[in-house]
Amino acid sequence: MIDIFLSVSRKTLPILLVICISTGCSQFSTKPAAIGFHNFSARYNAYFMGDQDLAEAEFAIKKAYKEDYNQLLPILIPLDSVLALPAKPQLESAIKKASIVAEKHQNSRWLDNSYIILGKSRLYLGQWADGLEALRYVYANGRDENDKNAALVVLMKAYVSRKDYSNALGVAEYLSQQPLPKASLKDFYLTKAYLHQQNSEYLTSVAILEETFPLLKKSTETARIHFAAAQMYDRLGQYALANKHYKGVTKNRPDYDLGFYSSMNSLQNRVILEPNSDLSSVGFDKMLKDRKNDDLRDRIYFTMGLLAEHQKKLPEAVDYLKKSAASSGKNQSQKAYTYLQLARINYESLEKFELAKMYYDSALTILPKDAPEYRLVSDRKRALDSFVTEFSIVSREDSLQKLAQMNPVALNNKIDAIIEAKEKARLEEEKRTQEALAAKAAIQNNVAALPGSPIQDAGQRRWELYDPALVSQGKIEFRRAWGNRVLEDDWRRSGKQNRSVAANNLAAQDSASTQAQPETGMQKGSASWVAEHEQLKKNVPLSDEMFAASQKAKEESLYKLGKIYRFDLREDERAVFTFNRVLTDYPKTIYKDEIYYLMYLTLSEEDKGKLIWKDKLLSEFPNSTYARLISKTSDKNGIAGSGNQVKEYENIFQMYSDGNYTKALDEIEANLPSYKGGAMEDKFALLRVFLIGKVRGKEAYTQAITEFVRLYPTSTYLPRIKEMQDLSSLSLGKR
Repeated sequence: MIDIFLSVSRKTLPILLVICISTGCSQFSTKPAAIGFHNFSARYNAYFMGDQDLAEAEFAIKKAYKEDYNQLLPILIPLDSVLALPAKPQLESAIKKASIVAEKHQNSRWLDNSYIILGKSRLYLGQWADGLEALRYVYANGRDENDKNAALVVLMKAYVSRKDYSNALGVAEYLSQQPLPKASLKDFYLTKAYLHQQNSEYLTSVAILEETFPLLKKSTETARIHFAAAQMYDRLGQYALANKHYKGVTKNRPDYDLGFYSSMNSLQNRVILEPNSDLSSVGFDKMLKDRKNDDLRDRIYFTMGLLAEHQKKLPEAVDYLKKSAASSGKNQSQKAYTYLQLARINYESLEKFELAKMYYDSALTILPKDAPEYRLVSDRKRALDSFVTEFSIVSREDSLQKLAQMNPVALNNKIDAIIEAKEKARLEEEKRTQEALAAKAAIQNNVAALPGSPIQDAGQRRWELYDPALVSQGKIEFRRAWGNRVLEDDWRRSGKQNRSVAANNLAAQDSASTQAQPETGMQKGSASWVAEHEQLKKNVPLSDEMFAASQKAKEESLYKLGKIYRFDLREDERAVFTFNRVLTDYPKTIYKDEIYYLMYLTLSEEDKGKLIWKDKLLSEFPNSTYARLISKTSDKNGIAGSGNQVKEYENIFQMYSDGNYTKALDEIEANLPSYKGGAMEDKFALLRVFLIGKVRGKEAYTQAITEFVRLYPTSTYLPRIKEMQDLSSLSLGKR
């Protein structure tokens, strides 16, 4: 095609040039001959070549873009200067060609099109000011309405890429009033859907896409857009509609990975839609053996783990997820989400809190910082750090106090049983390690015996920290010399607040039953056995002073656990249970007034016990700070402090505007009781709804909207909140 155009140009241009010279073809002339000459020259030389350069650059950018199917696929490939680096020569060439039209063919009808090429190319290169300037020029000075609208579509995408959603929405509202041809209408719909998707308005985005699909031709790009629509339906909890679009992926010539992930996601939705469905025909074993899936084995195991969890087969689910993590290889993104799934199962279902914390920690080290889940995972990880510390103290002191209440003979027998259990576990671990080392040595010997096989000498030996078997052996040797030590700084220092490591061992093994005497290892009655026995017994609080210290440590940790449940983990039921335990076990606790107040805050308005805690606080601690806070909530006038509340609202709203959602939510919830009865109470409550939607996800957001409607039936913001309620009617998405 290019050769044809050049041939036509070579034959026709001399003729036009003669006519142009004889008639005075200035680029500012309005004569038909002059315009015809510049139209021809601009189109078949500068504009055409510039358009080809831009098309090649966009193809290279799409090829360089790496999809992350665990994340929400963007409907459009973002304008990213890093992605555009491989296409920089083509983009610079496109700018050069498009500039020729602007410099030498001002009266050409291709001037607007060339400015659009100029603007897009500069945006791809990260030259935002110049790119936006070129597009705005077309809108302000363009001669063709279709070209002006095409420039605005590109401008809207540029605003979305810069997260300037307000300006993007303004452009979208203008374009929605314009009569657009079919091609421009398709681009406008896709860009507007992209705007709402990036602004987390998934319901609006999929509604626009449903109108767009009839305008799209069958292609890999259409398959990709179907996948993005399905993902948004997943987040909205509309799994049947999601599966409809996952099927749409397979009908539009997807590449292998896109088709694979579409099938896996559709399968997960099928289990939700049909809990009793038979999955024996899925053929996971065949998938795992298929060489095309070697790089996707982690995702296959991950899906198998999710399906097993849905079927309440938790041990199988955990096993599959561990296999997924082990198979991840270079796919660190999938490994991060596998760790998150393992963390959630261990925390919510298995209540193995220490293990959950470790998985959250591992996920956080490899999860991209720009991932939507990063902030939530970071907050959960910090909360679990504190939670595990306090939970371990409570569990340890519980166990030690139970041991202290035994008679001397039973206590000695219990300690001996714990030592026996520890020795048996140690010997079994050593046996497994030795077997693994022997198996590895046998494999290495067999490989070394093969013809042409290089024999590794000491200088070529693999570094020990890369070898799991050697690492495990090293751990055994360390424990044999130093015992089970907590990973912490300054562990040699004496006089620390926490008990010795031996106390942790004792508490962890409290429920262990008496084991048969191991055939090898430390023998009962030996000097080392007696020393271990005495060390463990030393930490049992047998004296009054030790028992009182144990009680104090347990009381403080229980109180802290209740607050962690209430403020960090947002688990109100467990918070109430823990606060009640503090009051039951320690009726004279120094935290009683604060616990009364926290119980009042935590219980729902429908709970009859809520007012009981308020009355107890006002009667037992009438002069406390917490009593004054509750009194403020009971003051129905609330006008006196309205000036301060205005300033507080402005400060919190500024945090919201700056994206500090977690801090703003903590601030508003900490002071919410003081706003009760005031003129701005419902305004603070409405801002809280927005913040919950940003921080805690769709289920909490829906619940917060429902609570607002119930608590503020006469609020002036009720029409707005009801509109939000209608939009969130589909928002019970899967986690």
